[in-house]
Amino acid sequence: MLSAINMSEKTNHYIQLEDQYGAHNYHPVPVVLSRGKGVFVWDVDGKEYYDFLSGYSALNQGHCHPKIVTAFLEQAQKLALTSRAFYNDQLGDFEKFITAFFGYDKVLPMNTGAEAVETALKLCRKWAYKVKDIPHDKAKIIVCENNFHGRTITAISISTNPEAKDDYGPYTPGFEIIPFNNISALKKALTDKNVAGFLVEPIQGEAGVVVPDEGYLSAAKLLCEQHNVLFIADEIQTGLARTGKMLACDYENVRPDILILGKALSGGMMPISAVLSDDEIMLTIQPGEHGSTYGGNPLACKTAMVALQVLKEEKMAENALAMGELFRENLRALNSKHISIVRGKGLLNAIVIDHAKKDAAWNLCLQLKDNGLLAKPTHDDRIRLAPPLIIRKDQILESVKIIGNSLSCLD
Repeated sequence: MLSAINMSEKTNHYIQLEDQYGAHNYHPVPVVLSRGKGVFVWDVDGKEYYDFLSGYSALNQGHCHPKIVTAFLEQAQKLALTSRAFYNDQLGDFEKFITAFFGYDKVLPMNTGAEAVETALKLCRKWAYKVKDIPHDKAKIIVCENNFHGRTITAISISTNPEAKDDYGPYTPGFEIIPFNNISALKKALTDKNVAGFLVEPIQGEAGVVVPDEGYLSAAKLLCEQHNVLFIADEIQTGLARTGKMLACDYENVRPDILILGKALSGGMMPISAVLSDDEIMLTIQPGEHGSTYGGNPLACKTAMVALQVLKEEKMAENALAMGELFRENLRALNSKHISIVRGKGLLNAIVIDHAKKDAAWNLCLQLKDNGLLAKPTHDDRIRLAPPLIIRKDQILESVKIIGNSLSCLD
């Protein structure tokens, strides 16, 4: 239990409730939020903060974007759920819209990012047996070290993070783990004729915003094409304008065979995810072979269409590109002895903390909170810094100033 020192009575009350009645599977920064608007959130005591986590990039459009909220409320009062046992008047429009938006034949809508990853893996295996003629139960999918694709049993089976994986076995077979950003390792793995797919994050977000070498994605896609292997891009966190392009794969003109989206697909309103591919792949799954009670519900469909429109109409990718460059430039200009690395693309960024104390990054995040900016460490020494994509130049500069002032806590 967190110490109540420096916490208001109201804040302590809500934290104690979660501690007593909730599972202890998270370790949150000790702030209790009650309201959000744009790039800001407010706690239960009315204190304002810059949100530099953005719901793990689910809030690319900012908190409570008015156009998305309006669409959500209007549809919620008409029809929220039918299940896929029946047609509804929003799903077809959404499918037409999103397939045209990203240039694919078909979409399979789901709810959470983890569900979308599972869907993509099932789709890849089905294609392996129906199209590539891999022997039954022999299909293999290549993944990368230090990945994060969710917390389902299969997702942790392909993880190399002991914290996510230990004591949850037995694990799902059928995968080979290779180093990220290593074309030689991929080339070697692809010599196995039973490889069906290569699942990769264009930038490894949870690992600390690890950006691969330029040309890695395009070289990987070419290798996959040469070996008749599906290139599966997990763009749940990197997609939807976060990195300065609509998709991070767009930097290298890579078109994934299977594209996985989630998070900001709803603008932070509700869980919505989607898997996109062309007919040859998608139509290998037949009625009854995969589905979801909530997947493709009319409320999600209407919300997602507006969330995507907002990204494009308000040029959020372009703003993310410009503000990201400004942010990294000014972070480096701090010349802090406590920051060893500044890295990222667009507004998906991270700093690596160089300090003797293992909890230095956590302590810095506590200081940032006190100074009005919310962020959280990943993997002990890395802090991800990813504000909503609507952030302005003056707000970037003010945020860097907050970070600079906060670093003194590590002196």
